[in-house]
Amino acid sequence: MASPTVLASDTIISANLIDYLIVALYFAVVLGIGVIARRQISDSVDFFLSGRSLPAWVTGLAFISANLGAVEIMGMSASGAQFGLPTVHYFWIGAIPAMLFLGVVMMPFYYGSKVRSVPEFMRRRFGTGAHLVNAISFAVAQLLIAGINLFLLGSIVHALLGWPLWVALIVAAAIVLSYITLGGLSAAIYNEVLQFFVIVAGLLPLTLIGLHRIGGWGGLSDKITEAAQAHPDVIPPADQQLNSWPGLPLTGFDSSLLSVIGIVFGLGFVLSFGYWTTNFVEVQRAMASNSISAARKTPIIGAFPKMFVPFITIIPGMIAAGLVTEIGQVKAGQSVPGGASGDGVAYNDALLYLMRDVLPNGLLGLAITGLLAAFMAGMAANISAFNTVLSYDLWQQYVRKDRDDHHYLVVGRVATVVATVIAIFTAGLASNFSNIMNYLQVLFGFFNAPLFATFILGMFWKRMSATAGWVGLVAGTVSAVVVAFLSEDAFGSWSTGTLPISGQGAAFVAAGVAFVVDIVLSIAVSAVTPAKPVEELRGLVYSETPREDLVDPDEAGHPWYQRTLPLAGVALVLVIILNVIF
Repeated sequence: MASPTVLASDTIISANLIDYLIVALYFAVVLGIGVIARRQISDSVDFFLSGRSLPAWVTGLAFISANLGAVEIMGMSASGAQFGLPTVHYFWIGAIPAMLFLGVVMMPFYYGSKVRSVPEFMRRRFGTGAHLVNAISFAVAQLLIAGINLFLLGSIVHALLGWPLWVALIVAAAIVLSYITLGGLSAAIYNEVLQFFVIVAGLLPLTLIGLHRIGGWGGLSDKITEAAQAHPDVIPPADQQLNSWPGLPLTGFDSSLLSVIGIVFGLGFVLSFGYWTTNFVEVQRAMASNSISAARKTPIIGAFPKMFVPFITIIPGMIAAGLVTEIGQVKAGQSVPGGASGDGVAYNDALLYLMRDVLPNGLLGLAITGLLAAFMAGMAANISAFNTVLSYDLWQQYVRKDRDDHHYLVVGRVATVVATVIAIFTAGLASNFSNIMNYLQVLFGFFNAPLFATFILGMFWKRMSATAGWVGLVAGTVSAVVVAFLSEDAFGSWSTGTLPISGQGAAFVAAGVAFVVDIVLSIAVSAVTPAKPVEELRGLVYSETPREDLVDPDEAGHPWYQRTLPLAGVALVLVIILNVIF
């Protein structure tokens, strides 16, 4: 006999006592980790960088768990429901190559220079102009992206308890705030390791049971084909949804060639490398490791679970489009009342409705806990990166210099509280997008694409000047914003529709334009402005940095599976195989 439901009126998910007990146990453990981590904090380096003391396997799992927030869970399942299998490009083209490049090439510069943040590296390479632009843009981006995670975290609480969304947002923010303020980055990282296993345990049954319920891969293909044939005017052809290439549903282009170019250049190079190699949210985890070898292996270790995440995010989204009546209606162009936001069912709700339809109580509580863990991991990563940049790169550099260490530790904790409050308001922006990935990719085009252009040119071209650094960043960001506003829908109702590009393809184009504008202007400005003296470029420019500064001399004696390059090679082979199969 089924257990009586608790607080299930006006909710999407009908949970019972065992489900709530699982969620409560998880929250108790999370807060306990924050209390324990607090005892290990004696100075600001402990709070912001975990004292650079963590092993590679911990930072590697935290690296990938920090990314398992709104983007990976709700965003990717939403795109899976809307576009199908082409969404895997966000992983196999848009993540793994850049993660390997970060570990092999770029981490030695970050870790070896002992900088505390990516903007601090920019200050050493280009001076205060580029540093200030980068620090401010990064801080704004983290507040916006934290709002995305908080909005979806609040949506889960709303779906579970039926609370008004604004109440759910405040409660969710308070939980994340508590353990970050208590334990700093250590609390975030150790919780992220726990959250990684909780997320997998929560979402893997959803994939397996969902596939069984729909009749396996054959049944899923039949459902997608049936829906595409019934609504050819709004649903892409089945063969485009069931094959990753050329990815027309994802990019929104009519040409297969342009679609492939957009995916490879716009997503695979500009957006991907811009995100993974310069995003301090991710780099901060590697910088908390205990050696340069561990720092290099951090993103490479993270690449192995990363390449299999589509099977617990994208596949469930595709199953939801075929199995859940409400999501199928949304895909057919209908407006359906309800949803986690209360303003109508959206693609972002795909996982919630699939959980409702296929999971028994107990497993339902585990899946709910997995989602809560994912959004908390994502938001905590954004907040911990924000408080580091605000404290070190803005407050210490431009507001209060040469204060004692305790002063900056207090500023970091205050910044954590302020960022969480602001995230409650930026969560409202995220609620305007049916597919949260569209909003997120636009933000990445604004902030990450021009930063990557400046970063990679400055790292490999010693002639690039300080003036070129900040001019390129500003021009690249402005050009991306202009393209987004001129597109059909990249920035919601604010877009003018002047350019005939839409969806995530518009974000790819905006990122590509930002990258090209940044590179061209940086080269032009460098030609007429003085470069930094060569003797000041050691550890900042590849050609001016001795090899012994970039590697751990002890690594050569380790087994192959503990060395950076062999691990990266295995990961690259695996991701090529996955691209061929799908």
